[in-house]
Amino acid sequence: MAVTDAQNPLVGETTCGSLLKKLQEIWDEVGESDEERDKMLLQLEQECLDVYKRKVEQAAKSRAQLLQSLSDAKLELSGLQSALGEKSFAEIPENTSGTIKEQLAAIAPILKQLWEQKEERIKEFSDVQSQIQKICGEIAGSLSLGDQTGTPAVDESDLSLKKLDEYQSQLQELQKEKSDRLHKVLEFVSTVHDLCAVLGMDFFSTVTEVHPSLNDSTGVQSKSISNDTLARLAKTVLTLKEDKKQRLHKLQELASQLIDLWNLMDTPPEERRLFDHVTCNMSATVDEVTVPGALALDLIEQAEVEVERLDQLKASRMKEIAFKKQAELEEIFARAHIEIDPEAAREKIMALIDSGNIEPAELLADMDNQIAQAREEALSRKEILDKVEKWMSACEEESWLEDYNRDENRYNASRGAHLNLKRAEKARILVNKIPALVDTLVAKTRAWEEDHGMSFTYDGVPLLAMLEEYAMLRHEREEEKRRLRDQKKHQDQQHTEQEAIFGSRPSPARPVSVGNKKVIGPRTNGGANGTPSRRLSLNSHQNGTRSSKEGKRDNTRPAAPVNYVAISKDDAASHVSGSDPVPTSP
Repeated sequence: MAVTDAQNPLVGETTCGSLLKKLQEIWDEVGESDEERDKMLLQLEQECLDVYKRKVEQAAKSRAQLLQSLSDAKLELSGLQSALGEKSFAEIPENTSGTIKEQLAAIAPILKQLWEQKEERIKEFSDVQSQIQKICGEIAGSLSLGDQTGTPAVDESDLSLKKLDEYQSQLQELQKEKSDRLHKVLEFVSTVHDLCAVLGMDFFSTVTEVHPSLNDSTGVQSKSISNDTLARLAKTVLTLKEDKKQRLHKLQELASQLIDLWNLMDTPPEERRLFDHVTCNMSATVDEVTVPGALALDLIEQAEVEVERLDQLKASRMKEIAFKKQAELEEIFARAHIEIDPEAAREKIMALIDSGNIEPAELLADMDNQIAQAREEALSRKEILDKVEKWMSACEEESWLEDYNRDENRYNASRGAHLNLKRAEKARILVNKIPALVDTLVAKTRAWEEDHGMSFTYDGVPLLAMLEEYAMLRHEREEEKRRLRDQKKHQDQQHTEQEAIFGSRPSPARPVSVGNKKVIGPRTNGGANGTPSRRLSLNSHQNGTRSSKEGKRDNTRPAAPVNYVAISKDDAASHVSGSDPVPTSP
């Protein structure tokens, strides 16, 4: 110690050497023995050894703690690297030349950095898992509107980027599914809105009945996308579509009834236009009806009320409509000269309507069919009727011509005589065509009867019988003309013989004064439409008599002038037959 102290001159006054020197001075002064001195020095050395031992033990214990800390740090480093999956930090080798504290100092910043990364990674994992948990809750329907999910437990044993990517991939799939579900929900909501608009229903109450989050006040991302919500929305849409289909069917039925009743009662267009919103969807499909309120219940009820009103009105107007159609039918038959019993037909209509055994629509449809058949029959008779009209007109001209030929003053120069002369010339041409016209009529009538399997009647009289009667009367008239010509010829021959025997003498015929000239005017045409009175008048003329109707003369026409044209032999014969016979000489 002395050597050490001697070699260390810089040591202060209170060093071990100075203290030992001080102790020896005290011993010398006291006079301690050498044994006592050695004993005290030995004790002093032992106490020093104890102090060193304690320090060594403390140092060893500190070293052990440092080694444990180093071991723990290395283990923690290994665990963090394993958990984070980081490969950027090189592992520290066990055999190192650095001291324990140097090794701890080298590991400490790495641990700090890894801890910071771990905290950030845990936060990322927690965020991703929270979103996954929230979306899963929304899909499952366990998460109500406004609820917040709890912090999920993060597995700190695996915080690698690979695990984080797996969670993020799962989150992306769930977000896509959420987006698809949200899109589907919005489509359902839009469909419900359109259907409610068409049906006239309250959209807000309908959609919130499915889920409160589906109203317009909530954001898009806050709407429920659960399986239950989607199922209830789908069910609501199906229900509304079925209601729309049924209402459209009901409305179309009402529109059809309205149109039938309108047509039945000849409702004016201005009244029909009041229900254009009902009849406009008459032939529309379910998908084509998109106008708001087009299938509202009040609209359907309005149409039902109108149908009921028209049904009640129909009974009172049915007779009027039926009689109107009957009048139309009678007019068609009259123009076609088909004889019917209108009184019996009207009584039958009254009986059917009063009995209620037939629907008014069926009755009117049957009458429409009768009208259509009557028009077809009239059309098939038109050609024959036109020729009948020509034949009757020709017969009337023939009758007038006979009257004209009987007039002894027809050639006198009187006012209007030239008009009668021209008419007589045209009448002769027309009369000559009568036989051919009658033959054509007979052929066409027989062909018509063969095609239709029934007799062709004209105002209830068979036309062929009329034609045969006319032919017979015409034949009789020709025979009468021939007989009169023969009689006149015989009388002329007797008169010539008498003149040869007794000489000539004045004619016994009375002189005709100019003042007593008879003017022949044009004849009226009887029944202008070829009525039975016209046919009977025609037959009476053919028998040489005049009906009271055809006996009237139109005195407005002037008399014929003097005729300078020679008449035919037949006309002359007709004139002779119409006058008194020439008396024979005594």
